[in-house]
Amino acid sequence: MDKIDYIEFPTSNGTATGKFFSDAFGWKLIDYGPTYTGLDGAGIDGGIDAGAGRVAAPLAVIRAEDLDDAERRVVAAGGIVTRAQFDFPGGRRFHFREPGGSELAVYAEKS
Repeated sequence: MDKIDYIEFPTSNGTATGKFFSDAFGWKLIDYGPTYTGLDGAGIDGGIDAGAGRVAAPLAVIRAEDLDDAERRVVAAGGIVTRAQFDFPGGRRFHFREPGGSELAVYAEKS
């Protein structure tokens, strides 16, 4: 069964957002490069995305065993792919918008 297991927070200032989460909640920060910081200790895995192509709102990320199958199911259920499959450290994912307007992502780990 697919499940939500990651959340991404978009930001225009990754340093300030990371410092806020660390100071306010004690979450540890994991540096993944100039535009992405991982979160540790938040209760769910997560990250801070300061990249140019970031989404506009927090992004729930669903883990799937088979990414191609998950994409077929999303489209068949009425979802619209908003970002085609792409590689990222640790896996591959795509973004979609569900019929009510929320954007989410689905990923599968690299095998």
